[in-house]
Amino acid sequence: MPREPLITGSPLDDDEGAVPLASERELLWSLRPASLVEYIGQQEIVDNLKVAITAAQQRGEPLDHVLFHGPPGLGKTTLAHIIANEMGAHITHTSGPALEKPGDIVGLLSNVEAGEVVFIDEIHRLSRTVEEYLYSAMEDFSVDIIAGQGPKARSLRYRLERFTLIGATTRAGNLSAPLRDRFGIVAHLDFYTDDELAAVVTRSAQLLETPLAHEAALEVARRSRGTPRVANRLLRRVRDYAQVQGDGRVTLDLAQIALKREGVDDRGLDKTDRQYLTTIIEQYAGGPVGLEALAATLNEESSLLADVVEPFLLKIGFVNRTPAGRRATKAAATHLGYLDAALEQPRLL
Repeated sequence: MPREPLITGSPLDDDEGAVPLASERELLWSLRPASLVEYIGQQEIVDNLKVAITAAQQRGEPLDHVLFHGPPGLGKTTLAHIIANEMGAHITHTSGPALEKPGDIVGLLSNVEAGEVVFIDEIHRLSRTVEEYLYSAMEDFSVDIIAGQGPKARSLRYRLERFTLIGATTRAGNLSAPLRDRFGIVAHLDFYTDDELAAVVTRSAQLLETPLAHEAALEVARRSRGTPRVANRLLRRVRDYAQVQGDGRVTLDLAQIALKREGVDDRGLDKTDRQYLTTIIEQYAGGPVGLEALAATLNEESSLLADVVEPFLLKIGFVNRTPAGRRATKAAATHLGYLDAALEQPRLL
């Protein structure tokens, strides 16, 4: 029987860095699928993982090292825990910022058991020095430990148990080539379709014992930025509204009212998205504008804009990245009421 996950860091942090209370953590975990059969979406990745896991089990070996990359909230952490469940293995969860020096990674890996899964979130934030210790650990399952100082220092090789390293990142381009090449399985998670998200919302509503109309599930899905984490968050808020303002059943009308109160429009844009686009259009004449200048104007971290806000806006064609900076598109201006869709004439500028 696999042990309960040993977790370092905050894998259950919800959107915008908020750390849920214990009861909220339990709720979030209860909504996560525990097996590949339960997992919705990312079908090609799931199919490939099924083959890789079955082959590893037949050979009696740990699964090859896995790298998941893509925008936040698409299921990278969930897939890591599913892999551990499917392999019947213990999982240790940590993050790149928590591994500051070589001793941290050596201490972590020297305690892994045979077949264990080590999950490193935000792996792109590992220092190059720590990365170098991972090279031999991933390839040869050994690490070199320096004993002593100065001329008497000696390098001692410490053998490790065979393990599976799973890395997750929103910025695969920031990984060094030597580290990236040591992953045998590399998978990019893309945004979900509305139908896939509706299936996610329907499953979560059943687990929450919340009556949910199919049309309401589609409405929540349509406004969820193609992201299961957002879909589940919005479902919980709609569920609250249905409980307090209705009879507990989530209808289409009730979902629309609740989502409007949450500040989520019919394309899934929230307040931050609209401020981002409005700033480009009003203060920078539609662009181009550099990311750092835009972040300073909005008083937001540039990493938040690049990793959380921009991917979805790029996906739906509301913003373009150019060598000169970010540009808002005509579609964005039309959606926000700055451009007449038929005449393509500015209304407010």
